[in-house]
Amino acid sequence: MSIRVEELTKIYGEQKAVNSISFTAERGVTGFLGPNGAGKSTTMKILTGFIPQTSGKATVAGFDVSTQSFDARKHIGYLPESNPLYLDMYVKESLTFVAGIHQIPSPAERIAEVIELTGLTPEQHKKVGQLSKGYRQRVGLAQAILHDPQVLILDEPTSGLDPNQLIGIRQLITELGKSKTIILSTHIMQEVEAVCDRVIIINRGNIVANNSLIQLRANHDGQSLENIFIKLTNQPQPVQ
Repeated sequence: MSIRVEELTKIYGEQKAVNSISFTAERGVTGFLGPNGAGKSTTMKILTGFIPQTSGKATVAGFDVSTQSFDARKHIGYLPESNPLYLDMYVKESLTFVAGIHQIPSPAERIAEVIELTGLTPEQHKKVGQLSKGYRQRVGLAQAILHDPQVLILDEPTSGLDPNQLIGIRQLITELGKSKTIILSTHIMQEVEAVCDRVIIINRGNIVANNSLIQLRANHDGQSLENIFIKLTNQPQPVQ
């Protein structure tokens, strides 16, 4: 399995941000949903090695994120919600820098491929700081997929994109999900319905749903994902 989480807990002071959660994710796109402060970003930061868990275990591509962090991170592409970028670098320059970090063979060829995949061709000779928010998101996504990782963890990847850009990035995520394990966090329910195979909903640090999108709807009398989300995150619920 590409991602395995077992009894994962994270405590900040007296606040339990993540409460003994367990789930697995394999090839395909898994939507990771929850209200603000539910524990989504904390979980993703643990999976990517940015912060340690308080207890429990998480493995990515068979590597323990605590004891084999370096090996695990080699297999991860991460687009955080904040999307930190070097604004003074040109687009191709920033991708060349990332390619050097990953020691990618034939970097020029791979960079050209990723620029085309993410729709950055018309902006590739600009500085990152000159780009719109939507194109900056594309640069962040390009950096995340540049080393062809087995696992992608994407936190609000379509933030700031216009409707035309949304279509292209959703198609790219769907295509990547055919060969990779993708965890996608978003507040846009239509996006989940468009690209996700499975849905995990977390609320107050607890998983309240973990199922295929089709089965989740069937369990809730065919309601929309939005209505299911509202129902499950406004009252304590057992795992669906």
